[in-house]
Amino acid sequence: MEARILFLGLDNAGKTTILKLLADGDIQTVTPTQGFHIQSLIYEGFRLNVWDIGGQRAIRPYWRNYFETTDALVYVFDCADRHRLKESGDELSLLLEEEKIIGVPLLVLANKQDLRHALPADEVAAGLNLVAIRDRTWQIQGCSAKTGDGLQEGMDWILQRVKNKGENRHAR
Repeated sequence: MEARILFLGLDNAGKTTILKLLADGDIQTVTPTQGFHIQSLIYEGFRLNVWDIGGQRAIRPYWRNYFETTDALVYVFDCADRHRLKESGDELSLLLEEEKIIGVPLLVLANKQDLRHALPADEVAAGLNLVAIRDRTWQIQGCSAKTGDGLQEGMDWILQRVKNKGENRHAR
């Protein structure tokens, strides 16, 4: 089975680093994504086609060009950059209003938990106003792209949602 996953979030949140760690473990040569990067992962027997789209302000209006046929959305937040919590929340709110991704499961990865001054996942959830989300299932997972902590739990959650969606599709 295949699934299309979008990785979004502000620039420098750690999207590409997370994806590289999941794909091959080599995070030594990560550079900011200009435009987009596509990576296919085999995870628990599933082929995940992951679209890592740059988060620079000039690129964000183009995110909507990638929404078609999305099975899950991963939104990455840099927990060490508490000053961008409002900006990130505003972007996430705009994103979730998009008609093409209504109902698509959302995983928020609260990244950089390995840093001492990182916001904990519950504070990120409050700052992003996740409790107000009513049109989809969502989960927040603290993680570290540097150490890999929390990534398996997040990917397991995504995989379960994709499996459920696939089973519902075949049941009709």
